[in-house]
Amino acid sequence: MEKIKVAIIGPGNIGLDLLYKIERSPYLELAYMIGIQDSLGIETAKGKGVKTTTEGIDGFLPESDDVSIVFDCTSAKAHLYNGPKLKEKGIFTIDLTPAAIGPMLIPAVNLTDQMLELDNVNMVTCAGQATTPIVAAINAVADVSYAEVVSSISSKSAGPGTRANIDEFTVTTQKALKEVGGADESKVIIVLNPAEPPIYMRNTIYTRVKHTDLEIIKKAVEEMVLKIKAYVPGYKLMLEPIIQDDVVTTIIQVAGLGDYLPVYSGNLDIITSAAVNIAEKYAQRRAGDGKDV
Repeated sequence: MEKIKVAIIGPGNIGLDLLYKIERSPYLELAYMIGIQDSLGIETAKGKGVKTTTEGIDGFLPESDDVSIVFDCTSAKAHLYNGPKLKEKGIFTIDLTPAAIGPMLIPAVNLTDQMLELDNVNMVTCAGQATTPIVAAINAVADVSYAEVVSSISSKSAGPGTRANIDEFTVTTQKALKEVGGADESKVIIVLNPAEPPIYMRNTIYTRVKHTDLEIIKKAVEEMVLKIKAYVPGYKLMLEPIIQDDVVTTIIQVAGLGDYLPVYSGNLDIITSAAVNIAEKYAQRRAGDGKDV
C-alpha cells in the first residue's frame, strides 16, 4: 500500500524519536518537521530530505494538503493553539501533550474504529500509557474501587516539556485511570530519580478491588502485558500481581528501543511507540487493510 504522509510538530527529543520510528514504518512517510527555531531536529529532518519550517504551525498549514496525520509533540499550552487549526484542515491529530482536547487513547485498551474517525486523540501521558491498561485489565475481572500509581523515571529522561507539565501530567493520568481504566477513584505520583546510571521507568500500581481471585487477576494482567508488548517491546512485568487483603500490587518496567532516545527513556518511548501504532492503524484502515482494529 502507498504510505500515508505525516508531519511532526516539535522537533525535540520526542519528535526525533518519532522520526526514526516513522522512518521504518511500512505505512507512514514523514513529509514535514515543524519547529519554531533551528534545532538538531530540524537539521536531522532536512538531512533526510524532509520538508521543514521554523515558523510553527502557521508556516506549515499552507503546504499541508497532502498530509493526513500530525503528531503534536509540543506542550499542553501550544496544543490548545495547534489543535483547532489542524481540525479546520481536517487533519487527524495525535496529541502527545497533556492538553487532552480529544479523548484519551491507549491502544491496548480503547483503540476502536470510532476513535480513528475523530479529528483529535490524546496520548494521555507516559504513566497513563504504562499503567492504565493494567488498571483496566484488573478492573475488568475484579472491579477496581481505587487505583494509585507511583511512576519513577530517570531525571535525565525528563526534559523541559515534562517538567513544565507536571501538574497536567498528574491530573491527566489520574483522569485516565478512571475514565479509561475504570477505577472509581485514583491518585498519581511522579518521581524524577537522579540516580546514576539512569534507571528504567518503573511503575508501581496499587488497586483496591472488590473481587479478590488472584489467579483470575494474574491471567488478565498477563494477557494485557502481551497486548502492549506487541507495540512496546520493552514493556515488562517486574512483579506479577500480589494481594494483601483487598489491595493488589503490580510493578511494570518500561525500556526504550533506543531509536533516538536512550533505552532508559522508556517513559518517552512508550508514548512515541503508542502514537505510531495508532497512526499505522489509521493508515491501514484508510487503505481498507485494517477495518477491524
